[in-house]
Amino acid sequence: MSNQTPEFVHLHVHSEYSLLDGAIALSKLPERVHELGMQSVALTDHGVMYGAIDFYKGCKEAGVKPIIGCEVYVAPRTRFDKENRDRSAYHLVLLAENDEGYRNLVALASRASLEGFYYNPRVDRELLAEYSDGLICLTACPQGELAKLLAGDDEEGARQFVDHYRAIFGEDNFFIEIQDHDLQIEREVTPQILRVAREMNVPLVATNDVHYLNRDDHRYHDVLMCIGTNSCVSDEERLRMDTEEFHLRSVEEMAERFYDHPEALSNTVAIAERCNVELELGTLRLPRFDVPEGHTLDSFLRERCMEGIRTRFDCAPGDEPAEVLERLDYELDVIRQKNYSGYFLIVADLCNEGQRRGMLIGPGRGSATGSMVGYALGITQLDPIKYGLIFERMLNPDRESPPDIDLDFPDDRRQEIIEYCKEKWGEDHVAQVITFNTLGSRAAIRDVGRALGVPLERVDTLAKLVPPGTTIPKARETARELVALIEQDPELAEVLETAEHLEGLARHCSVHAAAVVVSDEPLMQKVPLKRDQDETMPVTQYSMKPVEDVGLVKIDFLGLKTLQVVARTIEMVRRRHGVEIDPLTMALDDEKTYEMLGRGETDGVFQLESEGMRRILRQLKPNKFEHIIQMIALYRPGPMQHADALCERRHGGEVTYKHPSMEPILEETYGIILYQEQVMRTASELAGFTMPQAELIMRAMAKKNEAQMQKMKPTFIEGCVERGIERPIAEAIF
Repeated sequence: MSNQTPEFVHLHVHSEYSLLDGAIALSKLPERVHELGMQSVALTDHGVMYGAIDFYKGCKEAGVKPIIGCEVYVAPRTRFDKENRDRSAYHLVLLAENDEGYRNLVALASRASLEGFYYNPRVDRELLAEYSDGLICLTACPQGELAKLLAGDDEEGARQFVDHYRAIFGEDNFFIEIQDHDLQIEREVTPQILRVAREMNVPLVATNDVHYLNRDDHRYHDVLMCIGTNSCVSDEERLRMDTEEFHLRSVEEMAERFYDHPEALSNTVAIAERCNVELELGTLRLPRFDVPEGHTLDSFLRERCMEGIRTRFDCAPGDEPAEVLERLDYELDVIRQKNYSGYFLIVADLCNEGQRRGMLIGPGRGSATGSMVGYALGITQLDPIKYGLIFERMLNPDRESPPDIDLDFPDDRRQEIIEYCKEKWGEDHVAQVITFNTLGSRAAIRDVGRALGVPLERVDTLAKLVPPGTTIPKARETARELVALIEQDPELAEVLETAEHLEGLARHCSVHAAAVVVSDEPLMQKVPLKRDQDETMPVTQYSMKPVEDVGLVKIDFLGLKTLQVVARTIEMVRRRHGVEIDPLTMALDDEKTYEMLGRGETDGVFQLESEGMRRILRQLKPNKFEHIIQMIALYRPGPMQHADALCERRHGGEVTYKHPSMEPILEETYGIILYQEQVMRTASELAGFTMPQAELIMRAMAKKNEAQMQKMKPTFIEGCVERGIERPIAEAIF
């Protein structure tokens, strides 16, 4: 950067998490800032902090200093006033100067939603005064109170505003913001803003109200706003940005705009230098779990597990099966090293409470079934050794991520267990988790088509030419009919191009169907919260991964209609016939049941009732429980391509293996890899991978991480060759 060009930092930036208003994919912001030669950047989404953690991490990775902020809405009266005249809230930019400022920003964003929501989450002057420490305040855009007062010729009110906010935040933490987007309102009000700043001796700060990365992105942003307001680009009265100047300007562009106010540029750098939030991420902070006197969490977990093993395997102390004890000791050692003993005790307590209340709890779901500790504690009901399930799928000592245990409850009793969490740890220590729905390829095409006013039938034809689950760039490479259509139809070509630019942006938020977080302290001290309109319980503003990043314990409570139906059926049988049925001890070899399944008579049977599944059932004709397991694993994208082959081999077709050493691994599935455990065993037994290493290759495969797969390929191939497998065969296996 030359000496003639002043330095500058963007302090007013809206990402995709200013939903359907910001057109910046959060993942691309730090990279663009770095390209422009800037050392720092702020994120100030409208009224929320949805993207704060991903922004923080992305900036750190890109070598850019993150400034966590928020453009809050300030209620014209109080946050509790919610009449029609209170709809128009003022904008105000707040930046976290330090860790205390970050915590105060979290509290403001939370209470704005939980207490002040009226069309938007709103704070008021009372809240700002309560949580002002560690925050730097900027007066925002033409929607800010200062600009509004001056636009209404209320200079006295403007001066009172300055006095009040300067008193709240302190002279060194209050700045008057000036912007220049070639807007008429700016030309009218900026001279008055400058006069007030000069006469009241308030420092200036120059910003651009950034809503998209590059100038050319303005047309995509215009369409995005149309999607958000359900309007069309042909509507002249629609909500829109009136110029093309709301991009992430370069330092040179800002210097040219504000050449007569160099101090307003240099103040952005001074503010950035003062903002030094350091978040501690990746450390799990478990809620309190009380253990008996004389015990630690580790020792109590071991004691509970040993009790469970003796019950499960019907043996006295000292007679526990050696294989089981070896597996248990290994798991407990990993759990202890990773400080997760408390986590397992907490989850076991929730399961025990559900059972104590007479709930029918699912026997186990996902990777948690690979844990002997989980089986011993009653979290799962499946012996992982018997079913060949692998612990590292759940908890890999070589990977830094918490265990993930899903618990299934009857859907009419799920709330009971959540209420138990509130009773145990406190109502303000428990919340549900937000999730974001993004603009997928087909949905983006349809949304863009509506915004551009293209007839639905034509847009739908275009959307259907994009294969399900395929991105638009990938579809351009593989879908010939799609390419042919847009080559002959410029209007649809514009739809596709615009949709491609908007694809992947967050569209709207909802509540995760299962995830609940519990905390050792009030959640508002850790994460911003919001209130979903359909929920009584608070919802985190951070989604699943950021919630884990800040150290919160996440537990998935799934509410299943199936469990409710089964529980009621058991009760009806007991009441009508006096017969006690325990689903966990029922015989799994009933011939009539398998005959019924083979006929595809599966109305209401969990995971077996779809028409596609019935077709495979009739084709496979299962006669043992393992066949049902195979079918459920098979009925997924990817494995589904092997359905016909598996059914044919099941009925006597030739079973082949790429190498004889694969037979013990794949024999039960007729030579076809169906289970993630089989992927891991193949990597371990053929290529010499440790189970933790095998889990990493399995995870890369499951997530279709081609780069990671290619990175691990040479190690796999060489490992196979060292163990006597010819290189071409090793290549084919991989």
